[in-house]
Amino acid sequence: MSDSPSQNVYDRGDLSFIIVAGAMVFFMVPGLAFLYSGLSRRKNALSMIWAVAAANGVVIMQWYIWGYSLAFSTTADNGFIGNLSNAGLRRVLDNPSPGSPLLPDILYSFFQMEFGCVTAAILMGGLAERGRVLPGMVFIFLWMTLVYCPLACWVWASHGWAFEWGVMDFAGGGPVEIGSGVGGLAFSWVLGRRGERQLVNFRPHNVGLVYLGTAMLWFGWIGFNGGSAFGANIRAIIAIWNTMIAGALAGLVWCALDFRYERRWSMVGLCSGTIAGLVAATPSSGYVHPWGSVVIGILAGAICNFATKIKYLIRIDDALDLFAEHAVGGIVGLIMNAFFGSTNIIAMDGVNVGIEAGWVDKNWKALYKQVAYVAATCAYTFVVTALIAKGVDMVPGLKLRTSPEGEIIGIDETDIGEFASDYIELRREVHDSFGSSSKLVAAGDRHGVNDLELGKHGHNGNGAAPSPLEVLNEKPESGVPPSN
Repeated sequence: MSDSPSQNVYDRGDLSFIIVAGAMVFFMVPGLAFLYSGLSRRKNALSMIWAVAAANGVVIMQWYIWGYSLAFSTTADNGFIGNLSNAGLRRVLDNPSPGSPLLPDILYSFFQMEFGCVTAAILMGGLAERGRVLPGMVFIFLWMTLVYCPLACWVWASHGWAFEWGVMDFAGGGPVEIGSGVGGLAFSWVLGRRGERQLVNFRPHNVGLVYLGTAMLWFGWIGFNGGSAFGANIRAIIAIWNTMIAGALAGLVWCALDFRYERRWSMVGLCSGTIAGLVAATPSSGYVHPWGSVVIGILAGAICNFATKIKYLIRIDDALDLFAEHAVGGIVGLIMNAFFGSTNIIAMDGVNVGIEAGWVDKNWKALYKQVAYVAATCAYTFVVTALIAKGVDMVPGLKLRTSPEGEIIGIDETDIGEFASDYIELRREVHDSFGSSSKLVAAGDRHGVNDLELGKHGHNGNGAAPSPLEVLNEKPESGVPPSN
């Protein structure tokens, strides 16, 4: 393309809106990092933050190299995946984008890149508690190329088979939610179950981080769904309203269902339900009236809550419930589009006028199209994800799972060498308080006493290693002051 000034004129309000929406979507990445960190045990907290942050970088490079081209190149016509005509963002500048004439190609590529980053970040939850982070990065590069790009092409590219068939998927019920949820289930299946010892009494180590991550996700989801109208228009506002309604109701329903077990109002349950509702709004928020999101939110909160039991039936250790939250939530939203999708809501963007919607417009065939799309995305994602994970795992040096010893001491120790919360650890296990031997194992100095210095001292009268305070108070030998 020449360097002459652009002949295409775009509304600067639309451009500004999508730039801000894309930045909001990026904010979901650290939100997922904090969410996963809080949900994990303390010994694995930082590894989840690292995995999400590193996956973000991997996806940005993949999207630049060939991801955008494979998903959205306009010169491909096979309906399954794009070609490499726009690799390296070649010829991606000021022409109208393949997704909307309201946006230039270069802005659309940025906005869609953030969707890929969020999807990969969600999928990193499959590493929880036993996955090695470096092989995980190799896996995510291949997964984005062979799974996410085809799924995005199917439903969003102008030549995609689902797009041409009239499937309703507003902001990514297939590529983002089913892709990450079913992909996470397949990845966990290949990775294998955690050791039985690690499955006992597994609970979040920091519920405050869980809420912080959820709040950041909710904020980002406003841009995620609102920006998918590709302009500052009425459809975007309706999508934002639907996002808020579905998220709020699903959170309350999930929390109420959890109350029947413990007779306590679970904060983790409230956050889990909120995310389930936001997931269900992803494919539906730009198609349904707000009253439809009331139904969608209630259904998502209830169905996704019960879906958390599926992993026990199939004995796949989906530690962070990617399948129950994202895949099932996405399926709920996609199916509800068949019932509640409205031609009037779709036309509110001023571009997609006269599009066939759902049963409220007497488009009865919408249901089988949505169901077929769900089945196709689920089957393709599970099979290809499992094959990629197995292939990476077979490469020397890229074994996906850590050793049994690494699983016990934590991925922060084995892979990262740093910790989310450095702390004074007097006992690692409860039974260390008894018997004749105990060893202090944690990173960092203890109140001015170096780790190596602690090793020079014997055990106290109870058979346990002395505390840092005991070491500091111990009289120095030969007039040598204690080490600092």
